[in-house]
Amino acid sequence: MRPTSTHVDSPAVTAQPNTFCRHARLHPQTRKCLSKLAVLTTAMTLPLYAQAALPEAIETALSRADLAAANISIVITPVGDKNASRLPAPIQVIDSSHSNSQSTQNSQNNTAANTVIDKNNTQTNTQNSHQKVDVKNNANHQSALAMVEKRTIKQHEQQLHAYTDDAYTYQSLESIPSVVPNKKPPFDTDNGSSQNSNTSNQNGKQSSGSQNTTVASIKTSFSPLLSHQSAIARTPASTMKLVPSFIALDTLGADFVWYTRVYHTGLIIGDRLHGDLIIQGSGDPKMTHERLKQLLYKVKAAGIHHIDGDIIVDSAVFDSVSKDPAAFDNSPLRPYNASPDGFLVNFSTIGIQSYPLDNGQARLTYTPQLANYQLPTTIDTRSAACGQARYSLAPQWQAQQLLLNANLPNSCAEHMFYVAYPNAKDFAARVVAAKWQELGNTLSGNVISQETPYDISTSKNTKLSAGLSALPISPLPLASYPSLNLTQQIYDINHFSNNVMTEQVALSIGTYANNHPIKGSNAQTNAAETGEPNISSSHTDTNNKVVTQDKKTDKKMMSLYQFGQPASTNYSTALQTINQWWQTTLSTPPPQLTNGSGLCRDCTITAENLNELLTYAYHHPSFDAYVNSLGIAGVSGTIAAHSERLPESAAIGRAWIKTGTLNDVTSMAGYVKGLSGQDYVVVGIINSEQALNAYTARPVLDAMLDWTAQH
Repeated sequence: MRPTSTHVDSPAVTAQPNTFCRHARLHPQTRKCLSKLAVLTTAMTLPLYAQAALPEAIETALSRADLAAANISIVITPVGDKNASRLPAPIQVIDSSHSNSQSTQNSQNNTAANTVIDKNNTQTNTQNSHQKVDVKNNANHQSALAMVEKRTIKQHEQQLHAYTDDAYTYQSLESIPSVVPNKKPPFDTDNGSSQNSNTSNQNGKQSSGSQNTTVASIKTSFSPLLSHQSAIARTPASTMKLVPSFIALDTLGADFVWYTRVYHTGLIIGDRLHGDLIIQGSGDPKMTHERLKQLLYKVKAAGIHHIDGDIIVDSAVFDSVSKDPAAFDNSPLRPYNASPDGFLVNFSTIGIQSYPLDNGQARLTYTPQLANYQLPTTIDTRSAACGQARYSLAPQWQAQQLLLNANLPNSCAEHMFYVAYPNAKDFAARVVAAKWQELGNTLSGNVISQETPYDISTSKNTKLSAGLSALPISPLPLASYPSLNLTQQIYDINHFSNNVMTEQVALSIGTYANNHPIKGSNAQTNAAETGEPNISSSHTDTNNKVVTQDKKTDKKMMSLYQFGQPASTNYSTALQTINQWWQTTLSTPPPQLTNGSGLCRDCTITAENLNELLTYAYHHPSFDAYVNSLGIAGVSGTIAAHSERLPESAAIGRAWIKTGTLNDVTSMAGYVKGLSGQDYVVVGIINSEQALNAYTARPVLDAMLDWTAQH
């Protein structure tokens, strides 16, 4: 048994056992008996975190992983009332490969409703009262179980990994349905699902933020069931995503949407625009290529089929946030290394689909298409095992073409590879041009992507052509396209551990947290809703000017375009906003963030930090949106393989978890519903100075989930 850390998380029970006897002036023999009784009582009520060792199951897993107790921080805390759990109904995973499996599972489940399966019964009997099983209440709770077959989960995972080299990017981009029974994907791909924040509750999936208006007034504070080195700052990897995703829910609201607005200069004559079309980026985390096509279709539906001018993509909402995609781990082609951008399209990622031919070659198709860029349509094959794109294709982005430096393994068959493009702005410009052409439209100029607001004075289309008299060309609103709402976005962030979406949300906290984006379908309705003057052109009376400051040129401009523009932000501002929220809302010292996704080695957080955040979130009106964004142990998300690593785990279907993995980090954090009906917050972070074998380190945290679920 390894000793726990010498760090003490809270004062130990230090009352002298004979104090009561001394003041009561009892008979010496009676006092002696009571003294012994007091010692026994103290031992029974002493919290586990002050006891001598970690649970045996966790100790054993640490030993197998060649790790020491010093490498791990754990906090497990009861939360809420077992009579009024806020966690979703557990999922019962049944194994139909065994005869009478369903009846066996139901029998086991009924047994679990009356007893706690605990490998350490003696220890449990000496724990705090919150660990004891309430048989009556637990029986009521167990009746809510939903069921899914184990082979369904396994087949789903196998099909995903057989089809693509990046299952999480694929599921995020394509909105693949969950295997969870009777649960629809948390998004509606219909363009009208989030027309504005006033109607999103009617058109999209309702979040708890729209259903509840106040945090529960009565909260029960529990001592930790287990606390080990919880105040040590460690690198959390992707469990850091829990921080910005919840803070966004708290500050922006579960139904928050990003609006990508389209403006035009010049005049529309017939179906032709004599001027520029301007797309004003809002920081939308999930502007997939299909959603971009829907945005451009709205432009076409407004009457514009031909543009005699340029398409300007304005991504100024985020300032200087691009990064070197190779800087973190020298894997610039992996989508998890994509840079955030004010107008991020398709995660700056292209899908390469292979189709085997009979002549020793394979046909290749690309999604989305890139305008004015050469993409090879065939590739030779070789006898080899199919792997990631960097091995199977060895792609290399060049200025005007994609090179594939390896023959495709013939075992890949029909396969989808995802490859990140190195420049978010160039990628967006090429996809916009391709989609505009795909809709049957024409463009005489170029697609220009820039990180500065549109500047009238620098536009080459300063006057209308064809003999028309010169008219002011201050940008006028044409269309507005709402994003998926925040509830839907954080599902992808936490379920599929999407790094670049997390960065978009973290930066958006800096942009919108203190000043929500103006609501409405276009800038004119914005003016009406906010009570600002309704300006129809740039030539309004001086008293009716809307004057904004151009962050780059420092020029005063009066324009509906500038009026509707969201405030620009950068990493420094966004992280400062997150830090201020933490200091204002919670009591532990704030974590150290250099980005929001956890793809960093200089980011640190304590288990205490995450425990407090998750506990606070449990009582929050938007908790449903938060917990449903997490993977379900042994069922879905990045924790789906839990049942493969620990087939008999009591946590299967009963734990909602965010995982994290780097080459020296393994972490898990989230919620577990104990077999007693008690809900728990769980946090486990493993750091090692040596490279971790995640396949041997993860079972340590699997054991943590299993041990918790048994309570």
